[in-house]
Formats: sequence, structure tokens, C-alpha cells
Amino acid sequence: MIGKIKGTLVEREGNVALIETSTGIFYEAYVTNQCIASIIPPAQVELYTFLNVREDALTLFAFETKQEYKMFKMLLDVPGVGPKSAFSIVSFSKNDELITAVKKQDSTFLTRIPGLGKKTALKILLELSSKLNTEFHLEPTAQSEEDQTVIDALMSLGFKSTDITKILPKIADLPSVEEKITEGIRHLSNSR
Repeated sequence: MIGKIKGTLVEREGNVALIETSTGIFYEAYVTNQCIASIIPPAQVELYTFLNVREDALTLFAFETKQEYKMFKMLLDVPGVGPKSAFSIVSFSKNDELITAVKKQDSTFLTRIPGLGKKTALKILLELSSKLNTEFHLEPTAQSEEDQTVIDALMSLGFKSTDITKILPKIADLPSVEEKITEGIRHLSNSR
């Protein structure tokens, strides 16, 4: 396994870079958009790498930071996400943005990445949320502003969002937000 490569990035075409090592060997590697933006050839580089071995090809993916590399490896553990998809996700999003999207369960952020559909985005959110110790839940897509106010109020009191969404139907018919919050607190307190 090639874990890291150090040398001179001598050429670049799109996301594919040619890196010459001190031994005179040239490696072709896919580099992230962040790497492309910060390096102008010829330049000395030291990149974390992942070698994908297939029957018909060897593909080297390169990352400027260990965080990008770790995120890439985490994405590879998601069922249905291969090296090219994982590389595309890391390449088209910054690590902190991706972590924030997982914590907020923002599938829209992921579906903006080329080639990534809603189903895969939800799988990624589910898998990464457990790896990042984040609670995962699917919220209804059409949620009223009133319901969101109730959820926010109950979460600020320390209740879990999954528990809150379970009791929402029980308090839906109450006339005011205040009554929903009060009744929500009662339901949630009794279930502890």
C-alpha cells in the first residue's frame, strides 16, 4: 500500500496530477480541488494517498491533509460508496462543511455534489453520524414553522430530537405553541 507520497508535482490536468519522486519515478494521482487550488506546478508536495486496486486498474487518490484522508476512508465504509464517489465528496466539500452537514443531517448539501443522489446521501448521513457520534433521525420534509419552534424549544431543554419527533403527533391538535411545549415536556418527562 502506498500511504504517502513526497516529491514534485510537475504536471496537472484537471484532477489528475503527475508527481515525480526523488527516485525518478512519476506517479499519476487524483488530487482534490482544494489541493489544485493551493498548488501551482512545479511544486514540492507531501500527500496522503490511497491506492485503489481493481482487476483492470490501479488508481492513486491523493489528499493534502490527514483529515481529508480520514474522511475519505470513512466514506469508503458506507455501503454503495466507492473510491470515486468518496473522492468526489471530499474533493467538492471542505471537511468542516461535511461534518456540519452530517451533524445537521443536511442531505441537500450532499446532493449538490455531482453524481450523488438522495438515497446515497441519506446512507452517508446515517453511517457518518454514527462514526462522528452524532444522533441520526429523519425529519419529515414538510414541517410547519410552529412544529419547528416546538422542536427547538424542547431540544433547548435537553430532550432528544428523536423523542420529540415521536411525540409531535400526540400534541399536534393543541391550539397554541405554548400548550404544545408544555404538553411535550409532560410527555417527554414521563417517558424518561
